[in-house]
Amino acid sequence: MVRMKKRLNVALASVLVLSTLVGCSSGANKPASGSQKQDEFQFYFTGSLNVKQLWETLIPMFEKANPNIKVKMVYIDSGSGGQSTIDRITAAKQANQKSGDIDLYESSLSDLTKGMKGDLWASFDKAKIPNLSKIDENNLKNLDGKGIPYRASAVVLAYNSAKVTNPPKTADELYDWIRKHPGRFAYNDPATGGSGDSFVQTAIYNFLPPEANTSQDPKWMEQWSKGFSLLKELHPSMYQKGVYPKKNQGTLDLMANGEVDMIPAWSDQGLEQISKKLLPETTKLTQISPSFTGGPTYLMAPKLSEHLDSVAKFLDFVLTPDAQTVIIQKMYGYPGIKWSEMPSKLRDEFKDVAAGYRTFNLGDLGKEIQKRWQQEVAGQ
Repeated sequence: MVRMKKRLNVALASVLVLSTLVGCSSGANKPASGSQKQDEFQFYFTGSLNVKQLWETLIPMFEKANPNIKVKMVYIDSGSGGQSTIDRITAAKQANQKSGDIDLYESSLSDLTKGMKGDLWASFDKAKIPNLSKIDENNLKNLDGKGIPYRASAVVLAYNSAKVTNPPKTADELYDWIRKHPGRFAYNDPATGGSGDSFVQTAIYNFLPPEANTSQDPKWMEQWSKGFSLLKELHPSMYQKGVYPKKNQGTLDLMANGEVDMIPAWSDQGLEQISKKLLPETTKLTQISPSFTGGPTYLMAPKLSEHLDSVAKFLDFVLTPDAQTVIIQKMYGYPGIKWSEMPSKLRDEFKDVAAGYRTFNLGDLGKEIQKRWQQEVAGQ
C-alpha cells in the first residue's frame, strides 16, 4: 500500500513537472501582447473605373506587407457621392461621433479646402509618414499636413506629329498656330470637361498676375476682358468655324478621326489612349509655357478616426516608388512624389509630359467664366 502511494506521488509529480514545462514553453512562444491585433479601416473613394482598379491592385500589396491591417474599400461611382461623403464626415464631427465610419477619403482640392475650413482632417508629418519627404515641398504648401497629394494629372497639348512637325512651345505660339491653321484645332465646351476648361482659363489668366490663379476674389472678374477678347478672336479659326465638342473625349475623338491636328487633353487620357492605339501612333504630347492647368488628387483622414496609425502606415506605403510606379502604369498620370524619386526608365517614358503644370483654384469664379464663355464666345 505504501509502495503504491509512493508511485502515485511520483506520477503526480511528473505530471506537474510536465505541465509546468508545457506552460513555460507556451509562454515563451506566445507573441507579445497586441502583436497579432487586427485593425481595419474604411477607405472611401470615387472616380472612374481605373481608380477602382488602381486600389484593387495597391491594397492587396499593402495588406501582404502589413498582415495586421485590413483596408475596406468603399467605391462610389464617379459623380454620385463625393458631396454626400464629406457631408457625412461633417455631420459626424458636429455630433461629436467618431468619423462616420470613414477613416480615409480620396478627393479633390475643393473638398480638401472645405474640410480644412471645417477642421475635419487630421494632420500628418514626416514622423508618422517618412515618405512625405519624397513629395515636392511646393505641393505641400498651406496644407498643414492635412492633405497628401498622392498622384496628379495635367492638361497638355496633344498633336499629330505627322502633320505638326514643329509644335508650339508657348501660349502665344499656340494661338498663332490656330490662326494659321483654321479648322485644325479644337477644345471642348469648358462646362463639359476639364481640358477645355483649362484652355479657356489659361487664355484668360495669362493676362492676370500669378496670385489670381488661386484666388476666389470676385475683383478679378474686372480683368477678364483681354482673355475673352482673345477667345472671341480665335473662335472662327476653331474646328468647323466654332464647333466645340462635348466632354474631354469629344476632342480626343476628333484627333482619332483625323478631323483636327491639335487639342488640349488630359495627360492621363492622352497617354492611355495612345497606349491602347485609340489615337494615331503619330500622336505626341507636350506642355507649353505658361503651362496649362493641372493638380493633385489628395488623400485625407478625418481627425476623429480611431485608426489614424494604420492610415498613416498606408499613406507611407502609397508614397513609395513601388506603389507610385503602379499608379503611373494604371493611371498614366504624374506621380505624387518627385520624378527624381522614380525609376529612370519611367522618367524617360514620361519626359514629354513631365514639365509640370499650374494649379488654379478659382472656386465659383470658374462657373462664372463658363457662363460668360457661353454668351460671348460660343453664342457670338
